[in-house]
Amino acid sequence: MLGNLTENGGKLKRIFIEPKLPEGLAPLHELATNLWWSWNHEAIELFQSIDPELFVTVNYNPLALLDELGMEKAQALLDDSAFIRKLNSVYSAFKKYIDVPKDDSQGQIAYFCMEYGLHQSLRLYSGGLGVLAGDYLKEISDRNVHLVAVGLLYRYGYFQQSISLHGEQIHQLEAAKFTQLPVMPVRDAHGTWIKVSVNLSGRTVWAKVWELRVGRMTLYLLDTDIDDNNWEDRSLTHQLYGGDNEHRLRQEVLLGIGGVRALKAMKMEPALYHLNEGHAAFLGLERLANYLRDKHLPFDQALEIVRATQLFTTHTPVPAGHDSFPESLLRDYLYEFTHSLGISWEQLVALGRAHPEDSNELFSMSHLAIRTSLEVNGVSRLHGEVSQKMFNDLYPEYNFAESHVGYVTNGVHFPTWVAAEWLELYQEIFGKGFLNDQTNRKFWSKIQDVPARRIMDLRQLLKKRLLDWVRLQLQTDLTRRGENPRTIFEIIKAIREDALVIGFARRFATYKRATLLFSNEKRLAEIVNNTDRPVIFLFAGKAHPADKGGQEYIRFIYNTTTNPDFKGKVIFLENYGMEMAKLLTQGVDIWLNNPTRPKEASGTSGMKAVMNGVMNFSVLDGWWCEGYKPGAGWALPEEETYPDAALQNELDAETIYNILESDIIPGFYERDADGISERWVSHIKNTIADIAPDFVMTRMLNDYQERFYTKLRTRSQQLKKNNFKALQDLVAWKNNVRTAWDHIEVTDLQAPDTFNHALPLGEQFEASVSLNLHALKAADIGVEVVFFRRISETQMELISRHELEAQPQNGGSTRATYQCAITLQTAGVFEFGFRMFPKHPMLAHRQDFNLVKWL
Repeated sequence: MLGNLTENGGKLKRIFIEPKLPEGLAPLHELATNLWWSWNHEAIELFQSIDPELFVTVNYNPLALLDELGMEKAQALLDDSAFIRKLNSVYSAFKKYIDVPKDDSQGQIAYFCMEYGLHQSLRLYSGGLGVLAGDYLKEISDRNVHLVAVGLLYRYGYFQQSISLHGEQIHQLEAAKFTQLPVMPVRDAHGTWIKVSVNLSGRTVWAKVWELRVGRMTLYLLDTDIDDNNWEDRSLTHQLYGGDNEHRLRQEVLLGIGGVRALKAMKMEPALYHLNEGHAAFLGLERLANYLRDKHLPFDQALEIVRATQLFTTHTPVPAGHDSFPESLLRDYLYEFTHSLGISWEQLVALGRAHPEDSNELFSMSHLAIRTSLEVNGVSRLHGEVSQKMFNDLYPEYNFAESHVGYVTNGVHFPTWVAAEWLELYQEIFGKGFLNDQTNRKFWSKIQDVPARRIMDLRQLLKKRLLDWVRLQLQTDLTRRGENPRTIFEIIKAIREDALVIGFARRFATYKRATLLFSNEKRLAEIVNNTDRPVIFLFAGKAHPADKGGQEYIRFIYNTTTNPDFKGKVIFLENYGMEMAKLLTQGVDIWLNNPTRPKEASGTSGMKAVMNGVMNFSVLDGWWCEGYKPGAGWALPEEETYPDAALQNELDAETIYNILESDIIPGFYERDADGISERWVSHIKNTIADIAPDFVMTRMLNDYQERFYTKLRTRSQQLKKNNFKALQDLVAWKNNVRTAWDHIEVTDLQAPDTFNHALPLGEQFEASVSLNLHALKAADIGVEVVFFRRISETQMELISRHELEAQPQNGGSTRATYQCAITLQTAGVFEFGFRMFPKHPMLAHRQDFNLVKWL
């Protein structure tokens, strides 16, 4: 029969039966095309109730679910009065939410990121960076901030993971059905689908613009998989983080340059730009070209205003993790900008180098982002300090502690990640106003009044849900791999619901040390095989296709799960995604994290666990440095004891075993006659009351607004006033200082004779510096004395710095004198020196105008 159909294929015609809902169910489609439903528990329950099994089968995608809705089922829903009441209630809440007017008086913010983790059915993300960006957009929507986001629409996205019978990671790419995605074409006033083009090595590549509604805000996505392009260019938006280095360069040109052109094509003029990682850094070049072409500003003024309106957030704690490209590759893609910017190729390439004179240095996207952004931040307090050190080469005359690089610790979108049962309890106990005031500790502290029985019952309910899912998943996965039925039965039977369950799920990069727990397998076997106090470890995560070390970790752990000592006690769950992450962070008892210090920029999975009363057991790295509170989780020390990695791993593993055996496991199983562990519940309550309010996305957005958005907006508005008058004055002043800088002479310097005499504690340190400023004024130059403590031949600790006071100048004199009299508060051996720097009230920070001279 099949052969006949193939031979007579010319007689067959294709027909598309377009899904059409009855009018009474039309709100379902409107809800499904806006991702608001994905963080509204009533809306999720509404779609689930249509067909729970099918909802899972279609990857929790309501549009795919509705496509499968036949006429008979649709009529049954129409006839179900309870369902219609629920639909009307959810739809009413949606319309009330959406119809709140937006305050655009502060101007629009444009947010650029390579990936967005908004929902599992949208393959626009690979891991933490994307999920963080997705959570941010949801919070932007909840707060109704005037922000639009820009990204790429991937046909295949990141790979789907399966595991072979022998533990090898298998990478599978599945094409998305765009008709089942909540994306819509963006059209101009004439109804034409908006397209933008970029120049890729002499070829014009076109991208269509789609929009994805995320509550009250919009994410715009570029798609090159269209007929206008050749196959190579069509594949540009097929995979996230796929292909070689040149493919990555093309994607980043498309995101940065194409993204700005898309906003311009839609008649948008954002007041601020926020780069979430360096992938989009080329947008700075396109913005420069726009200012030169549209506002007729010279290059130096254009660079000043671009910097004044741009924030760069770095998520990477190691230099090797920042994208970089050789100059020879870059030239084919960026040389055209030398003409539009009116600068030399050497000047352009210098924007991406720490040492512009070094022609062998790679062009760093992060350096370009920093050079075109006035403000820079890391994503936790510790990562901010790590970033200060990492980027110190750009400011060699300053100690890293003086860097302007700040931080905003990541957070998580509370409604997305909290279990419905916890949300119901919180709203009942915390009362009205809680969701609109999530950082208010007074609300969270009320958890202390909740009876211990209720807390434990809720935790057990969520654990049972997780373990039921684990059993079902294992049955499916092990059967597909061809595992022995007896083995499958033994594994599933060994999973006990009264066990202490510990979760470890994240990207399988080697620095995250997923195999650390197996350093002493004999001791681990004793821990998990105690029949009176059973323990289960759940592992999940993907390794990048090019990361052979990470894939080896997966293979090792998977093969360990087949060891008789660990069957049903150590479990690896394949194809880690957002829905699995919800089940894990809601259902485990402990969230384990043991990265190599200080390589965890932030991490957010542990924050999601906290919202659900799950305690963290982690190295004091990333966010946990700020989050950890005694009595609300457990910690491994922040500082390393050994420089040798093997010894440090051994020590950390032993510490984990000891804490498990002496504290965590006894605390969990220490029950009274009613089966309650007051000690354990106390940990849960402290976790919720003392940690959760600091790591909600509400706090993170507050920090960005207070530390960066407001400051950038205020200063840039000043620079733009009166047709850029203040901007022109500031740039003219900088040029004047730059011209005069090398001609400034030290005519006198008086300081204590510290070579021959000690300075008694309490006595004043008096100094005077006289300069011949020539064409400059005393107010243009600052002079300071800086004190250091030497740590080693290459390391200096900044102790303090004190600015000298400029003395009144004689009329017409080019000489200026600066003096200080300070009392040092600490005894010891220090080193000090004097340096001068430019001063102007419009400079945002010291590195804003990076001229420094030691005297």
